Amino acid sequence: MNVNAPVGVFDSGVGGLTVAREIMRQAPEESLVYFGDTARVPYGSKSRDTILRYVRQIVRFLETKEVKAIVIACNTASAYTLETIEKEVDVPVIGVIKPGAKTAAESTVNGRIGVIATEATISSGLYPKFIRSLNPKLKVFSKACPLFCPLVEEGLTHDFVTEEIARRYLADLQQKDIDTLILGCTHYPLLRSMLSRIMGVEVQLVNPAYETAIGLKHLLAENHLNAQKLDVDPVHEFYVSDGAEKFKIFANSILPYDIKTTHVINIEEY
Repeated sequence: MNVNAPVGVFDSGVGGLTVAREIMRQAPEESLVYFGDTARVPYGSKSRDTILRYVRQIVRFLETKEVKAIVIACNTASAYTLETIEKEVDVPVIGVIKPGAKTAAESTVNGRIGVIATEATISSGLYPKFIRSLNPKLKVFSKACPLFCPLVEEGLTHDFVTEEIARRYLADLQQKDIDTLILGCTHYPLLRSMLSRIMGVEVQLVNPAYETAIGLKHLLAENHLNAQKLDVDPVHEFYVSDGAEKFKIFANSILPYDIKTTHVINIEEY
């Protein structure tokens, strides 16, 4: 395996860019191939079988790019497909649920953790299951926030409508005396300042995007796949299934790296 091969990162849309951003910050020597399934977003309301079909197509595409590892930068896809995909590919695979859940379990003081995510991620029950496997005494309170993804995709991260919806979603969790809140969808870190303001300073927000980037570094090291520092900069490539120009504008607003080109591919061919 070429240690300077890229890492494949994929999501249902733009949310996974928060993971790509953290990888660029925490492992700046790594090259990335990012795929956003913008034609079929959101995944959160779709069935497990449909999501697994989508993910297999994306993985086949990433394999044509000869990636050395794959990051499932989508909580819904991680919840429904990680264990299956790990068995089907020859490269290391990491999702976003376990890194964030582990940090939350280690960070909570009062043992009461909140999780906000898509309907599919909440229905999977994976966050509570994994957190309790680490510490059975911890209590986990979950809340689906299905409107967050489309609001973020539309760029309404600081809109009063988004804040009103957020206050309604979070009202139940505010009554549960949680001291830790997992942002269980990769879109949600883009709402971090708003969510922090609503929940208050006594509630710690856990960003699985950051934790996944750290986890990726460890995973690459364990498999002796860390990129070697060269005289050339890492190369980042971006692909989508639709709306390349809109994706590029959004990506350039949050990444520490200017995207010059975004390629559209027909993911159904894979």
